[in-house]
Amino acid sequence: MTDTPKHGLTYAEAGVDIDAGNALIDRIKPAAARTKRSGVMEGLGGFGALFDLKDAGYADPILVAATDGVGTKLRIAIDTGHYDTIGVDLVAMCVNDLVCQGAEPLMFLDYFATGKLDLDAATAIINGIAAGCEASGCALIGGETAEMPGMYAQGDFDLAGFAVGAMERGCGLPTGVKAGDVLLGLASDGVHSNGYSLVRKVVEQSGLGWDADAPFAEDSLGQALLTPTRLYVKSALAAVHQGGVHALAHITGGGLTENLPRVLPEGLGAEIDLGTWELPGVFSWMASSAGIAEAEMLKTFNSGIGMVLVVDAHAAEATTMILQDHGETVFRIGAITPGEGVRYSGKLL
Repeated sequence: MTDTPKHGLTYAEAGVDIDAGNALIDRIKPAAARTKRSGVMEGLGGFGALFDLKDAGYADPILVAATDGVGTKLRIAIDTGHYDTIGVDLVAMCVNDLVCQGAEPLMFLDYFATGKLDLDAATAIINGIAAGCEASGCALIGGETAEMPGMYAQGDFDLAGFAVGAMERGCGLPTGVKAGDVLLGLASDGVHSNGYSLVRKVVEQSGLGWDADAPFAEDSLGQALLTPTRLYVKSALAAVHQGGVHALAHITGGGLTENLPRVLPEGLGAEIDLGTWELPGVFSWMASSAGIAEAEMLKTFNSGIGMVLVVDAHAAEATTMILQDHGETVFRIGAITPGEGVRYSGKLL
């Protein structure tokens, strides 16, 4: 009697579904196609992606690269099952950094890792990435989806983003920053994507669930805290191209206190009047409910200012107008002064 051959072990039985990965690529191709721009030479699916800088209009380009993630804001997306905006956060955290160098974002790649691929969740996430790219004029040219059983708990995932931009040689920022330059602050859309370990601790102490009414908004608490990071690319580049902008600072982890000095030369600091803008409700609620000190708020969160432009005083009015024309809410929050560090006047809380 001949023994029946045993069924051989497959990759799918080990927890990795290649067919699901291929299905995801098919699902996201239309979204990626909407991000195509001049310079893109290939679509999704190859081993690499090609980009023609000459076709994108550059004569003597310098490339600028940035990478980032979304941090523990992902935990809220996972716990609530709302995945449609977290991809916008991923793009924003990278491309908002690129414009601070004076660069135009050109292309973006994502890395999505999970234990077991959920096609619907992954599609929503990557559609969000595509939406962020489209709004930034940046092509989604590729990425990697990694299914790694045993590495992540059920339903968990992680995201990383990689953006490449370009600028003509000699056009980089910061440049020419001097005492007397004006600080123009652009309103944030809330917490953006930093400080969420503290945010989640505040929510834990409050006793509220993600589905509870937000004390500071009309949405549920989870939905309100998933408001995506604002994309400043097109407005900031319009201001830079008009002239008079000496530096930009993306206000992320470290807040105004830590991020603004990154674009200032030695011997110069900044004075900021905290009374020049209204603190968004989410920050007021966190500070009051958890007793967070003003200095801690300013060093952890954007506190309502997501991007700061350092502008020649003579160009401040024209720069404000072009930023407003691009949909930004602009506050004149202070000035560059002799001496290092950020000094505050007025009250935030």
